[in-house]
Amino acid sequence: MQVVSDVEAFHFSEAHRSSSAVDRRGRKKIKQGTPTMIGLRRREFLAGTALLLFSATTVKAATIAGRLPWAPNAGNPPPPIKLGPWEFFNGEEGRAMEALVDCIIPPDPETPGGKDAGCAVFIDRQLAGPYGRQEGLYVRPPFQAGLKNQGHQSANGPAQDYRDGLAAFDRACKQHSGGKPFAELSGDDRIALLKAVEKGELKLDGVDGKAFFTQLVKDAQMGFFADPIYGGNRDMVAWKMIGYPGARYNYLDWVNRHNERFPLPPVGMTGKAQWTRS
Repeated sequence: MQVVSDVEAFHFSEAHRSSSAVDRRGRKKIKQGTPTMIGLRRREFLAGTALLLFSATTVKAATIAGRLPWAPNAGNPPPPIKLGPWEFFNGEEGRAMEALVDCIIPPDPETPGGKDAGCAVFIDRQLAGPYGRQEGLYVRPPFQAGLKNQGHQSANGPAQDYRDGLAAFDRACKQHSGGKPFAELSGDDRIALLKAVEKGELKLDGVDGKAFFTQLVKDAQMGFFADPIYGGNRDMVAWKMIGYPGARYNYLDWVNRHNERFPLPPVGMTGKAQWTRS
C-alpha cells in the first residue's frame, strides 16, 4: 500500500476541487454530504500507518501450564560466582583469610566452618568486583577524617583496606609468633592473637586493627548467610542451620503455622534447591 502524507492529500484535494461545480459567484463548490478527497486520503493514511505498525511488530505468546509465570531473576540476574583461583587475594592472603574466617565461624559436627562454607571466596569475589572498586561512590578528594557514623571517609576503598590490613596483620603475627604466618598457628594461638587485635592490645602498623577486625567479622557473617550465588553459604549450610527456607515464591500455607519447622529444603535465588559448583 502506498502511503501519502497529509500535505500530499491536501494538494490532491485542491486539484480535485478544480473540476467541481461552480456556484453563482464563480467560486468552486463541493456538494454537501460528499466526502472530500482529503478526508478519504487521511483515513487511508491512518489505516496504512496502523497496518505498518502491526505488521512490523511480532507478537509472541506463551502457554503457561504447570509452572510459575515468571523465571527467577529474569530481569537482572546477578552473575554466579565461579570456583577457581583467587581473583583478588594472592596465595598468602588467601590462606590467611581461610584461617581467619574459620576462627570467626568455627566448624562443628553439624555445620562447616567459615572456610568450607566459602566465606573467604565470598569476600575475595566481592573485593574483586564493584564493591572493592567503589563503583557508584564519590572517590575524589579532598578526604577528611570524619566520625564513624559518617561512613567511609578514606581515599582507600574496601579492596585497598583489606590489602593493607592483611599485610599489617601478617607483620604483627610474625613478630609475636617467631616468624610464623597466621595460617600456621595453632587454634588457641589464633584465637589469642585475634582477641588482642579486637581489644586494641595488639597494634597493627598503619592500620586501625579494631576497625579491620570488625569489618572482617561482618564480611565473614555476610558470606556465611548470603545467597550461594555469591560464593558463600555452600550447600546452603547456614540456611539449613537456622531453618531459613530461602527465596521461595510464597508461604501462604504456613502463615498461621507458628513454631513449626518448614519441611522443604531452602531455595536460592536461582530457583534451585541445591548449591551447584559452576
